[in-house]
Amino acid sequence: MARIAGVNIPTQKRVIVGLTYIYGIGPYNAKCIMKKTGIPESKRVFDLTDAEVLKIREVIDSDYKVEGDLRREVSLNIKRVTDLGCYRGLRHRKGLPVRGQRTHTNARTRKGKAIPIAGKKIAPR
Repeated sequence: MARIAGVNIPTQKRVIVGLTYIYGIGPYNAKCIMKKTGIPESKRVFDLTDAEVLKIREVIDSDYKVEGDLRREVSLNIKRVTDLGCYRGLRHRKGLPVRGQRTHTNARTRKGKAIPIAGKKIAPR
């Protein structure tokens, strides 16, 4: 099992798919990393040699911000807007969608499970 950027990469998957298990690396960045290292895209993780894993590690360390550093940066950005008290910060604070989505219906992933209001009845039509 290859360990890159503190993440265990699944051995049976192709390297491009395995790299996406690292926070901050998606399919496009994985493809770019494979091009820079010169490793074929069809190769699987268990086929990688130690030298190839080292190459991948070096490229990621030098060119990409991943895992802990990226998570820290994102949380600091959110903390900054909440401390400023700007509109985006207030939405973060209240746990509502930040980017202009509707909240009358939907937005359940941000708002949580719908809470029934006691005594509220639907008016007859």
